Amino acid sequence: MATDSKQKTKDTIAARLEGRRRVVIEAVQPEINCGEFPIQRVVGETVAVEADVFADGHDAVAAQLLYRRSTERTWHAVPMQPLGNDRWQAKFAVMELGEYRYTVEGWIDAFTAWRNAMKKRIEAGQETHVERMAGSILVAAAAKRAKKDDAKRLKAFSVRLNNTDQAAASAAALDPALEALMQTYAEHAHSTRYAKELAVSVARERAGFSAWYEIFPRSCAPTPDRHGTFKDCEAWLPYIASMNFDVLYLPPVHPIGHAFRKGKNNSETAEPDDVGSTWAIGSEEGGHKAIHPPLGTLEDLHSLMTAAKHHGLEIAIDLAFQCSPDHPYVQEHPNFFRKRADGTIQYAENPPKKYQDIYPLDFETEDWRALWTELKSIIDYWIDEGVLIFRVDNPHTKSFPFWTWVIAEVKAANPGVIFLAEAFTRPKVMYRLAKLGFTQSYTYFTWRNTKEELTEYLEELTQTPAVEFFRPNFWPNTPDILHEELQTGGRPAFLSRFVLAATLSSNYGIYGPAYELCENTPVKPGSEEYLNSEKYQLRHWNIEEPQNLQTLIARVNEVRRMHPALHSNRTLRFHPTDQPFLISYSKTDAEKKDVILVVVNLHHQDTQAGWVDLILAELGLQPNQSFRVHDLLTDQTYPWIGARNYIQLEAGRSHIFHIETGAAPST
Repeated sequence: MATDSKQKTKDTIAARLEGRRRVVIEAVQPEINCGEFPIQRVVGETVAVEADVFADGHDAVAAQLLYRRSTERTWHAVPMQPLGNDRWQAKFAVMELGEYRYTVEGWIDAFTAWRNAMKKRIEAGQETHVERMAGSILVAAAAKRAKKDDAKRLKAFSVRLNNTDQAAASAAALDPALEALMQTYAEHAHSTRYAKELAVSVARERAGFSAWYEIFPRSCAPTPDRHGTFKDCEAWLPYIASMNFDVLYLPPVHPIGHAFRKGKNNSETAEPDDVGSTWAIGSEEGGHKAIHPPLGTLEDLHSLMTAAKHHGLEIAIDLAFQCSPDHPYVQEHPNFFRKRADGTIQYAENPPKKYQDIYPLDFETEDWRALWTELKSIIDYWIDEGVLIFRVDNPHTKSFPFWTWVIAEVKAANPGVIFLAEAFTRPKVMYRLAKLGFTQSYTYFTWRNTKEELTEYLEELTQTPAVEFFRPNFWPNTPDILHEELQTGGRPAFLSRFVLAATLSSNYGIYGPAYELCENTPVKPGSEEYLNSEKYQLRHWNIEEPQNLQTLIARVNEVRRMHPALHSNRTLRFHPTDQPFLISYSKTDAEKKDVILVVVNLHHQDTQAGWVDLILAELGLQPNQSFRVHDLLTDQTYPWIGARNYIQLEAGRSHIFHIETGAAPST
């Protein structure tokens, strides 16, 4: 019996084999986690696929890249080109939202092997009658696979190869038209196809290029004595639009709980007029599908969204899956929450800190299916109300399987939805969230301040496999984070950190008006919390203050929009400088037609001067070539030559150069 079973297994394996498939396909890239996750692109971008494709012996090998929309049945084929050492490459563009699939196919290229041998024989003046007969057979077989007109051409070539006039037959053998036809109708009967179909998740353009501005609507009132509304926020739109932002992000707009409400500066005791944290979501007035009444109504939010659209802005809202003790879920779905040993619901804490005003959700509850369904209904609700961008609060504290499921479900119905992960956590956790579907992610940029720190971190994000799935969104500040660099560096720190964020990353954001007004007082020494934080109280901002960075912000965002080089991170390259506080880097478009060079003074007190050593090949320049650099911030132009050039910048100042090699100046 055992012998029969073994023989049956051998027969099964043999049946699956095709002994004439001699081509091997390995090391296909990009491929994330052995094909478990899709790579990320935006509409219009290119996917460059490489693979090792080879076979035994000395026969010629050919390969092609196959791709299709996931909804299509027919593959599109792109011939792969050899890069050397059995490495091949081809590219395809993704032009529609949704998911694409791709794989690689390789085969023994009998015609190319024949043609290469024929060329050598002809050049050596040898007799080729028998070899031409063999070629004629290959071409005749291809004619049977070809379409009507091409079949006729191939039949004619087959006849010409048998011409008794060796010169005429040789000319036919080496005719480029024959080579092209034979590539089109190559024999794939014994081809090898890569075992996996790999995926590309394609998002809309704003996923890859955006400038975010965060504001608390409750602080938008024109006077300091009342709570702001959505209508008040509308009045801010011309100001925000004047700085050329794309996305206006609103922290949670839902009812705020009363129980254990936090007071000013995160005090555990609230005064009667304290407004509480917007992230303590839920009260008797509703939960995640309700509007905080002092802000206005749902119709007022719709009005704000419409007005924002007229100003070129898209509204993003906060998706914070947590509840105040007053949230309706606490009574309606008590099993959504974890219990302590005494039977009370577990509030959020990070010992010794306690957040009694927030109940985390329990993703290990026995009612997890009901929990997942309810949370998805929140996203669906706001999509139905016109919201397509969500900044997701602390996604790393919710289960990976939930995000995998809910993002896939949401994007299947609404592929234009964007999810920004606010996950200041461990690197592998941040990367996992990106792999399973988050469109963008907060990063460690806030804590990378020296030239060495910035260079190492950005090279990780742009020159490793992370570039295929992780889209960084750089924030120099948030309502939670006032870094020491801003606290001690003053206005020059705000200047340089802004330019770094806006040019190192194609997606970035600021928390305003705190940023453009250079707000930098912490609640206490050593803390990254703001004094009088908007998270816990109303603020009144005077945007007319002279230190406002509005003009710089507006110009940098205008430059970003004008220059395709700044719309992506893939071409980011650093250029050496001889000063530790001067950092230099470049970005180009795919064809190196648009070339941007940025130099930033990282010192917040002193002028820095030194030499920049350009890596000319990265800029599409030749050694000793003369060119001009046009500073897009000051509109000054400087003549440069070759790789080594001199820079001098005051504290906090930057150059954003457009490199010009033609006769006409840039605009």
